[in-house]
Amino acid sequence: MTTISQTRAASQLAQAINTIAGSLVVRARQFALLVKNRRDATMLAGLDDRMLADIGLTRGDLRDAYSEPVWSDPTAILVSRAHERRVNRRRVSIGLAEKVFDSPSIVPTAHAQGLGTPVSARY
Repeated sequence: MTTISQTRAASQLAQAINTIAGSLVVRARQFALLVKNRRDATMLAGLDDRMLADIGLTRGDLRDAYSEPVWSDPTAILVSRAHERRVNRRRVSIGLAEKVFDSPSIVPTAHAQGLGTPVSARY
């Protein structure tokens, strides 16, 4: 009977170790991808304005992407901005009105902060 319980305990321990190791591998891959994407976005900062315009970006887009926290992926913002401009160019070229994309503001509101002072007084 002790052999069965020892075998069961050993298999549960092995399963726990595999689960922990698997989650560590996933986190390490996510971190490596984050570092790679941040490095790629940094390379975009070395391009001149004409080259950025060719891929549908501006210097302001780069500043917005880098204003995000370090742990977030800056390329997500850059991809969405380039996509918005591409869609609007296509809509204008076929004679439709520009599509307005609602993007969240990066400036906190006084109501969201829970502070009594107005936003202009804090900045």
